[in-house]
Amino acid sequence: MIHVIQGWTDTTGVRDDMQGAPTNKPVTSEEIRRAWLDFFKGKGHLEMPSSSLVPHDDPTVLLTTAGMQQMIPFMLGREQPPRRRLVSIQKCFRTTDIDSVGNLRNLTFFEMLGNFSIGDYFKAEAIAWAWEFVLDWLKLPADRLWITVHPTDDEAVDLWLRTGVPRERIVPLEENWWGPPGLSGPCGPDSELYLDRGEALGCGRPDCKPGCDCERFLEFWNLVFMQYSQDEHGHRTPLAQKNIDTGAGLERLSAIMQECRSVYETDLFRPIVAGVERLTGLTYGASPEQDFGLRVLADHGRGMTFLVGDGVVPSNEGRGYVLRRIIRRAVRYGRLLGLDRPFLTHIVDLVIDRMGKVYPSLIADRERIRQTVATEEERFAATLQAGLALLERWTAEARDRGERSLSGELVFKLYDTYGFPEELTAEILRERGLTFDEDEYRRAMEEQRARSRAAGRFAVAGRALGAALDVPRTEFLGYEATSAEGRVLALQRDGVPVEAMGEGETGVVVLDRTPFYAEAGGQVGDTGVLVGPAGRFLVEDTQSDGAGHHLHLGRVVEGVLQLGETVRATVDARRREDIMRHHTVTHLLHQALQDVLGPHALQAGSLVSPDVARFDFAHPRP
Repeated sequence: MIHVIQGWTDTTGVRDDMQGAPTNKPVTSEEIRRAWLDFFKGKGHLEMPSSSLVPHDDPTVLLTTAGMQQMIPFMLGREQPPRRRLVSIQKCFRTTDIDSVGNLRNLTFFEMLGNFSIGDYFKAEAIAWAWEFVLDWLKLPADRLWITVHPTDDEAVDLWLRTGVPRERIVPLEENWWGPPGLSGPCGPDSELYLDRGEALGCGRPDCKPGCDCERFLEFWNLVFMQYSQDEHGHRTPLAQKNIDTGAGLERLSAIMQECRSVYETDLFRPIVAGVERLTGLTYGASPEQDFGLRVLADHGRGMTFLVGDGVVPSNEGRGYVLRRIIRRAVRYGRLLGLDRPFLTHIVDLVIDRMGKVYPSLIADRERIRQTVATEEERFAATLQAGLALLERWTAEARDRGERSLSGELVFKLYDTYGFPEELTAEILRERGLTFDEDEYRRAMEEQRARSRAAGRFAVAGRALGAALDVPRTEFLGYEATSAEGRVLALQRDGVPVEAMGEGETGVVVLDRTPFYAEAGGQVGDTGVLVGPAGRFLVEDTQSDGAGHHLHLGRVVEGVLQLGETVRATVDARRREDIMRHHTVTHLLHQALQDVLGPHALQAGSLVSPDVARFDFAHPRP
C-alpha cells in the first residue's frame, strides 16, 4: 500500500531552462544521488567516496554515524584535505533507536548526502546553495518549506530572510546545536530544512510548526556551521578555521520526491519489502502488527548486510554486539511473521540485489556476508524457542503473582544461557506490559565478569607485581637502544617495598629510564640483565603496571641491588630480534588473510614471542 503525500503545485516560478539545473525534477533515488553530486561538483566540490561503517582511527565512536566523520581530521587541521570543498554520499549506522525500528520513522542503516567546506565558504554560501538546490534542482514548492535555527544564531536568520524565506517560517529551536559524533570534535549551531507535508498528517493545533511531534513537518536537510572544537569534558574553543558540514538523508529525500508516506515505500526499500512479502506470504499494509515486522526485516536486513560487508562479525562486545542484536531481533520478528526456517540469507540477497549497483563490494563479498549471517542465525535459532518458552512461563508466573516486574537474575539467565540480548528481552517484556529489575541484572552481570576475571588472573613469573608505585613514570628508550643507564626508583620483594635485594632474592625493579619493552599488544616483554655497582639482576620478564612504570621482574644472581643506585640495563638483543621478526610476521599474515579471506579478517588478538607468532582473527567458517 502506498500512502501519497498531499500533492503540490510548483509555484516557485523557477525556469526549467536555467543553466545547470535539470529540466525534470529527480524522482528515483539514483536520480537524487546524481543531482546532489552534479550540483555540488558544479560549485567546485570534489566527490569523496563513502568510508567504511567501521571508523578509521577514531576510538570515540563504534560506527560511522554521519558523513562528516571522515572529514574530522581535515576540519581539525590534522590532515590536509584533497580539496577545501568536498561532497559525499556516506553510508551510516546509528544504534540509538534499534528497539524502535519497525515504526515509520527510525532506521539503523541509512545514506547521508553531504557537502563540506574545510575553511573555505561558510554560512552565506551554505544557505544560498541549499535554497538553490531545493528550489531549482529538487523543484520543491517554496511555500511549503520551513527553516529552523538556533536561538542565538541571528546571522543565519538574516541570511535565510535574504533568500526570501518569510520570517514566520523561520523557527528558533534550542535543539539546533550539532555536537560531535563521539565524545569530542568539531561542533556548532545548525539550521534545518523542513517540508510541510500537509494538515492531514498534522496534530490539528493552530500553532503546529517544526519542532512538533506530529507527522506534518519532515526535516530532510541539516546545515551545520562548525565554529567550535569540543573536548571530552564538553569545553568548547573556537576553531582556527570555520567549516561547513551538511547532511541530507537520502531515504527521506526519496520519500519526499516519490511522494511516499514513509521511507519504506520508496524505491530504496520497496524491492526488499516486496521480497519479504513473497517470503512470508503476507501483504504490506494488511495489518499494523505485520507491517511493523516487515519493516524490521527490511531495515535490519540492510543493516546486517552492510555491517558484515565492512568487516564486522557477531560478538558480545562493541560493533559485534550491535550486529548480533539486529540479527537476533530480525530472527525473532521473522518467527512472529511465520518464518520457522532460516531466512536471513534470502533477505541479504534482496539487499545486495537492490544496493549492489551502488556498492559493488557487496556483490563481491556476497558469499562471505551470507555465511556470516547464516551462522549467527543458526546459533540463535537453536536456543530461541527454548528461551522464549522459558520467558513465557516466567511472565505468566509473574502475572499470577500480581507482579509487573521480572527478576533481573532471570533476565541475565536468558542472556547467559540462551543468548538473548538484554534489549531483546526488555522489548518482549514491554509488549507484555512488564519490566525487569535492571540493577539486579547489572549485579548478576558484574558477578559473572568478576568470576571470569578471577579464573583468568595469573601472576607473572609466579610473583605478584606488588603495591601501587609513588615514583615518576619510566622513560622508555627501547626504540633507539638495547642498553642504557637508569636509576633504581623502586624495589619490591613479595609485593612489599624494600631498600635492597640480595643474592638469590626475587622481586621487581623499577628504573627511571629503560630500554626494556614491557609486554603489550600481544608482544611479550624483554629479558636481559641489570648490572649495578655491587650486584647483578637477571630480568626474566618486563611488564607494565598500567600507570607508566616498566616493571623488571627477576632475581639477583650476584651481590646486592640497592635503591637509588645507577645500573646498566641491557636487553637480550638476539631474543629481541627474534620477537621483532615474529611481530613482522603477524603484520604480513594479517595482510595475507585480508587478501585471501576478505577485509573482515581483522586482528582480534595475538601473541608475539621469540619462538612463535600467534594471530587471532574472526572468520565465519573453517
